[in-house]
Amino acid sequence: MGERKYDVTALGELLIDFTSNGMSTQGNPLFEANPGGAPCNVLAMLQKYGKKTAFIGKVGKDIFGKQLREKVAGTGIDISGLIEDDTVNTTLAFVQTLADGDREFSFYRNPGADMMLTASEIDEDKIRNSRIFHFGTLSMTAQGVEEATKRAIGIAKDSGCLLSFDPNLRPPLWSSEIKAKEKIAYGLSVCDILKISDNEIEFMTGTSDIDAGIAILREKYNIPLVFATLGKDGSKAYYKDTCVNVKGFANPNTIETTGAGDTFCANALNYVLDHGMENLTEDNLRELLTYANAAASLITTRKGALCVMPEKEEIEEYIKLQYNI
Repeated sequence: MGERKYDVTALGELLIDFTSNGMSTQGNPLFEANPGGAPCNVLAMLQKYGKKTAFIGKVGKDIFGKQLREKVAGTGIDISGLIEDDTVNTTLAFVQTLADGDREFSFYRNPGADMMLTASEIDEDKIRNSRIFHFGTLSMTAQGVEEATKRAIGIAKDSGCLLSFDPNLRPPLWSSEIKAKEKIAYGLSVCDILKISDNEIEFMTGTSDIDAGIAILREKYNIPLVFATLGKDGSKAYYKDTCVNVKGFANPNTIETTGAGDTFCANALNYVLDHGMENLTEDNLRELLTYANAAASLITTRKGALCVMPEKEEIEEYIKLQYNI
């Protein structure tokens, strides 16, 4: 991948996650306005490892857009590719935490500013000067931003970037399951690194058998490096003829799972940046998954994700405690 200005540039949604935060004295639910959006969550974690990152996207010219600009810039992410929309407000997501720590989403995005990014607004130089380009599917839920995403992907491929893809399936944001599957399939067809959850594997293949589902995807799309996340059960890595499984880190302090997949993805990309993708061993993949699982476990103990990513030393100490080292 060579020397480039940025380690990772990501494109996609930047929004406010209103997460549950108790009840008011009048008995009404309280929500905390946390900065969010999967692509920026990934970059925020990479910044904790000292990596250089940049974001391309759009927010509204409103109080939430201002909050997002300030918070994202505060993490060290280059936001010179973040554009303001004068007419459409910043996307909002209300996140209801369930008893098991999982979530339900209610989106205010009809449209949202992140959907208004156009192909002509893409900062080509950022992508050309990146080692990895990361994207998801929420930037393909409307025609204009889909064209922007595909243009960015084309630039990344022409520039020799590695392409990282996380489907980040959010069914309420799609007009139909058919459309969601079509766009996920496109991402699968162009990526070099895939992070995919157990429910997304079943959505795309029709099987809940993780190994069987991944075999279907790898045979069809020939993706070099695949990570399957299994929630509290850990994760798996698939590389050439090797499959490695590392159990999850059970954390009694878990309060919600927002950002866990993004934190995992960032740790996986950080390992690839440090070690490359040539000749990864079983030990390499086990170490990668251990760090990614640990970091994902830590983020589940916090509200939000983007501004509260764990420090490298914190992850290392957590691993030592879990393994009694």
